[in-house]
Amino acid sequence: VQLQASGGGLVQAGGSLRLSCAASGRTFSAYAMGWFRQAPGKEREFVVGINWDGKTSDADSVKGRFTISRDNAKSTVYLQMNSLDPEDTAVYYCAAYRGPSVSTGARYFGQGTLVTVSS
Repeated sequence: VQLQASGGGLVQAGGSLRLSCAASGRTFSAYAMGWFRQAPGKEREFVVGINWDGKTSDADSVKGRFTISRDNAKSTVYLQMNSLDPEDTAVYYCAAYRGPSVSTGARYFGQGTLVTVSS
């Protein structure tokens, strides 16, 4: 499985950014997808996930601000990030899960895209 993330960059606090992740190598629609992030000096953490059927889950820190979506026809998952805060600064990683639900655990990670939020 190959994951190619894009869309990171520098944005001011309160702004928005959309990340994209194109997947290849297996039947995209049958698997859960997600986004993780790793801030400087911290461990990688789960951000949001979406099951094969569109059911989503997210971390408390991003509830109401971040939205994950998927386009099965394009084998692409998106992360819409609104009301960004400097605490959201991190490298964001696209993830492909072992099965149709995020409960199966993330198995593959993309190369990461840097999001920097300035105050």
